[in-house]
Amino acid sequence: MKTRLLPLLLCSLIAACSDTPESALSTAAKIDEMAGDYLFLELSMGLHDDAHVDAYFGAEEIRTAANEAQLSLGEIDDRTAKLAQKLSNAGKTEGDRIHKARIHGLISRLIALHTRIGLNQGTTKSFDEESERLFGMRAPDHDAAHFEVILQQIDTLIPGEGNLSERVNEFRNQFLIPADRLSVVFDAAITECRRRTLEYIDLPDHESFSIEYVNDKPWSGYNWYQGNAQSLIQINTDLPTFISRAVDLGCHEGYPGHHTYNALIEKNLVEDLGWSEFSLYPLFSPQSLLAEGSANYGIELAFPGQERLVFEQDVLFPLAELDVSEADRYYALLDLLGKLEYAGNEAARDYLNGDMSTAEAVQWLIDYALLSPDRARQRIDFFDTYRSYVINYNVGKDLVRQYVERGTSNAAERWAKFLGMLSTAMHPIDLRCCEP
Repeated sequence: MKTRLLPLLLCSLIAACSDTPESALSTAAKIDEMAGDYLFLELSMGLHDDAHVDAYFGAEEIRTAANEAQLSLGEIDDRTAKLAQKLSNAGKTEGDRIHKARIHGLISRLIALHTRIGLNQGTTKSFDEESERLFGMRAPDHDAAHFEVILQQIDTLIPGEGNLSERVNEFRNQFLIPADRLSVVFDAAITECRRRTLEYIDLPDHESFSIEYVNDKPWSGYNWYQGNAQSLIQINTDLPTFISRAVDLGCHEGYPGHHTYNALIEKNLVEDLGWSEFSLYPLFSPQSLLAEGSANYGIELAFPGQERLVFEQDVLFPLAELDVSEADRYYALLDLLGKLEYAGNEAARDYLNGDMSTAEAVQWLIDYALLSPDRARQRIDFFDTYRSYVINYNVGKDLVRQYVERGTSNAAERWAKFLGMLSTAMHPIDLRCCEP
């Protein structure tokens, strides 16, 4: 059965919009005006930082105004502070709970914008302070001993002589997708991710995306949302691709990940509610913790339990012309490697804080995340480009999992809660709050 009802928050938003007193309409109009000012500032920032604006499908006149104004970073920062104060004052004196929540969301985005301006001006903060100001959350600390327990389990699973990282990567290499089979394998994975998602989530009839295979990127996959429920998904082929990445990227970038999330935000918040601030996705903002966390958890949601293993063995392995005889051990290894995900956060934290050199960070990733040297160096490129953004993948996933699974007992309930999260203006802290 499909989940078509959004949670109580969205229902109350829609009801409020359908029968709103004049005073509230006045408040909404004021916030709408400030949301337009906010978009102008984010688009102005995008002229200085190519990575800043991940997607924009709003009014073209605002983009044109930003292009014509050509504000300096200092001017953007000054206007950001003034707009944040204006929003704060409005939140103290006007509006109901929904308006105050919207104001809070805009202010949190402006805090992130101010922080990102500082980084572009050469002002750095500690890894943890930066991540909290940009993404609304800090990553937990784990020392080497935490990972060594997991490494011992992997050592037992993949026995042999010599370096554990080399043994693991040599074992994994038998599960690489041949280059000439990459497209057919990804097409099949994405089709299945979409089929499973559409069992529970209604998407616009015209939604679709295209795929490009690219090189020389610091990431393995990227969704560029175009608006109107359209996306461009790019897959980086710099390094060979493991069979498990097909479902990972199909769900994460497509269904029920970024493509699904952006299409729902556009429909429910921008089109239905008129909240124009959501027509722009600032990559360095609290929205990214929700976006990346939901995209990673969405893999588990779409393929619970053993369903992923069965699908990949029955469908993807034959398409990739891979031997399935060691598949069970491969998936046991993947489960354990998943427990090492936070090792990447530790490398990023110490590297960006100046406590690790590049060579030391690469070696940490080889020793504790069990990455190959090439993949470890690519990870450092990611740290250099996106900095504390790394926490969104694992901290975000854990918070989304906890939120969705809290108080739910079956797939339909989890999909319903997941859909509500993707369709409303939630903040990372909301993932930790109890149910209304």
